[in-house]
Amino acid sequence: MGGTMTAEALPEASQLRRDDSTWPVPPENGYTVDEFFTLDLPPHTELIDGSLVFVSPQRDFHTLVMDLLVNGLRVHIPEDLRVRREMAVVLSKRTVPEPDVVLVKAEAITGRRQTRYEAADVLLAVEVVSPDSEDRDRDAKPHKYAAAGIPHFWRVEMSGEHDRPAVWTYEYDAMHKTYISTGVHRDRLKLSVPYDIDIDLTAIDTL
Repeated sequence: MGGTMTAEALPEASQLRRDDSTWPVPPENGYTVDEFFTLDLPPHTELIDGSLVFVSPQRDFHTLVMDLLVNGLRVHIPEDLRVRREMAVVLSKRTVPEPDVVLVKAEAITGRRQTRYEAADVLLAVEVVSPDSEDRDRDAKPHKYAAAGIPHFWRVEMSGEHDRPAVWTYEYDAMHKTYISTGVHRDRLKLSVPYDIDIDLTAIDTL
C-alpha cells in the first residue's frame, strides 16, 4: 500500500504535521517504533525499515476484498481469536506495517483505544495487492512477516475477466524461517488452518 516519500530539510524537523508544505528530514538511522507513534501522520502510514510509507487512493476492489475476508473469517472463528483490519503490527524496532487484515489472539486486545499489535500475537497477515504496492506485498512484506514468525500469510490479487480475488496462501517454515506456498485459491477459499475457513470469493460480485 502507498509509496515511499523523500524529505526536504527544515529548520526544525522534530515533528511531522499534515499542514506542512514540506516533510521533515527523518533521523539519521530512520524512525523507531516509539518515534513513529508520536508523529502526526496521514491515516494508514506504515514504517518500513525506518522510512515512512504513505497510502495512495485505493481501488474499490481493495475495500471489497477486505470486507469479504473479514466477514468470512468471522463465520467459524475460535473464541480465542479476533479478526481486525488495517491495524499496525510491530515487527521490529524500525518496522511497523499495517496489514489489510489480521487474525490476532483475543488476549492481545487491550481496549478500544489500542493502536497496534505485537507480531507474536498475530496468526495471519493478509495483504491485498495494489498497483503501487506490488513489490512490497509480493516480496518485502512476506519476508518481514516470516522473519517475525507470523504463522500464516495470504496475498490477494485481482484476477480473471471478472476482476475477482485470487488468494495465495503460505505457511511459516520454522526451520528455514521462510514461508512455504500452500496453494492458490480462486472462486473458493477453503482451508483447515489456522482453523476451518470456507469463503466464497465470487461473493464479491454481490457486495
